[in-house]
Amino acid sequence: MVMVVFGARGNVGRHVAAGLLAAGERVRVTSRDPEKGGLPAGAEVVAADLERPETLPAALEGAAKVFVYAKPDGVAGFAEAARSAGVRQVVLLSSAAVVIKGADRNPIALQHRAVETALEESGLDWTFIRPGMFATNTLWWWREPIRGKGAVRLPYPESQTAPVHEKDLAALAVTALREPGHERQAYTVYGPESLTLRRQVELIGEAIGRTIAIEVISAEEAREELGRTMPPIGVEVTMRQWAARDGVPAQTSAVVEKVTGRAAHTFAEWAADHAADFA
Repeated sequence: MVMVVFGARGNVGRHVAAGLLAAGERVRVTSRDPEKGGLPAGAEVVAADLERPETLPAALEGAAKVFVYAKPDGVAGFAEAARSAGVRQVVLLSSAAVVIKGADRNPIALQHRAVETALEESGLDWTFIRPGMFATNTLWWWREPIRGKGAVRLPYPESQTAPVHEKDLAALAVTALREPGHERQAYTVYGPESLTLRRQVELIGEAIGRTIAIEVISAEEAREELGRTMPPIGVEVTMRQWAARDGVPAQTSAVVEKVTGRAAHTFAEWAADHAADFA
């Protein structure tokens, strides 16, 4: 049985492919540029692009199950190709934005929900993994300031989030792909602990072995600085979330342990895993 992983160079997809390979599954990964490298050893590699439906039949031939990320522009072609290939189940990396208040006005939520809806209407079995804040977002926010100045500038240092380790999202996907009972299930995933942004910076400092200074700045300054590493839509969503959660505990979840049978990673563990990215 072939399992196909789209986005196998991505933060989550690479761990999905690695987890399936470690479990002895036959894995095929896709890439727009297979010659680029960086794909998991032991997997079959096929050139494919979700926005080019003519490339999908070869990627999906003989596949029983698929892991895919949300790509609204290509979802109709993907669903048709998956049906034609006889795919039984699709595990989608979606977003918790689709279930939060104001989702009908949130561009990120609308994009992800469009993909979910297309899969729900496709006749395929599906599993949706809906993460809240990725711990890897802190790489966008703080990697360059920590590397360059050794300081992080924050508008709301006491704002709280519950970061999710990408390994936990991959573990959920691998479980859903390999074990029965996850068809037509949607898992909303938050991290196991609510932490202030200040504490997250401190934990990164502990991981790299040095103290990281925090400077409090205005929202306008923060918006400008985030815009240097994030697209505008990401900047606005981040700023709204930080402002809303200033001094307010973030929602956490135990779904990783419930589904996979093991505890979710803490942010301290994530920081240790990514220490080289900040050093």
